[in-house]
Amino acid sequence: MLEKEIKIKEIIKKLESLSNPEAVKGMARFGITPKKTYGVSIPELRRIAKETGKDHELALILWKIDTRETRILASMIDEPELVTEEQMESWVKEFDYWEICDQVCQNLFCRTKFAYQKALEWSKRKEEFVKRAGFALMAWLTFKDKKSEDEKFEKFLSVIKEQSTDGRNFVKKAVNWALRQIGKRNIYLNKKALETARKIQLIDSKTAKWIAKDAIKELESEKIQKKLKNK
Repeated sequence: MLEKEIKIKEIIKKLESLSNPEAVKGMARFGITPKKTYGVSIPELRRIAKETGKDHELALILWKIDTRETRILASMIDEPELVTEEQMESWVKEFDYWEICDQVCQNLFCRTKFAYQKALEWSKRKEEFVKRAGFALMAWLTFKDKKSEDEKFEKFLSVIKEQSTDGRNFVKKAVNWALRQIGKRNIYLNKKALETARKIQLIDSKTAKWIAKDAIKELESEKIQKKLKNK
């Protein structure tokens, strides 16, 4: 335990030395509003994470410290194979702004064995950032999981349609993100995502119509179509 305490002190010292009050002001303008932050950039956090190395126990301690940087670092150094369902449920309930949600989903949650299960479960939950986490997981899984069959991602489309009327800003953007990401995976999923988007477009909801219009615009674009045909 003494070794962990020394590592924690070293990490905090690094974060304090990189503290940037101006960056904190800038983050607030983009909706990044943690209770406590040093204003350290993501590339710097990745560098610290690389120097620290993977360590599940240390990650759990860093998460409890509850600053933007220690929590993002926790997601970067944790070991996906050691993450439990209970840990994921505990952490997701504490998401209170979009960046921590997206970083944890990208760095850690999408690499766990519970990722697909939680994507479906959380996307139907009421809490704003738990729900966003569900769709963020869909987007990251579609982007990062190169081996899974199309069927896994196709399952997400019905949930995307079902939840497309949630007008909360951070939810609707994540629903749109997941839909676009699925449609950019390959030609088949592009067709399926566009079919879903057109169904969403028919829903009597301003939010649904925005999600559909934005997704169709990108997924039908010459750039995306050319890229998919050349895959």
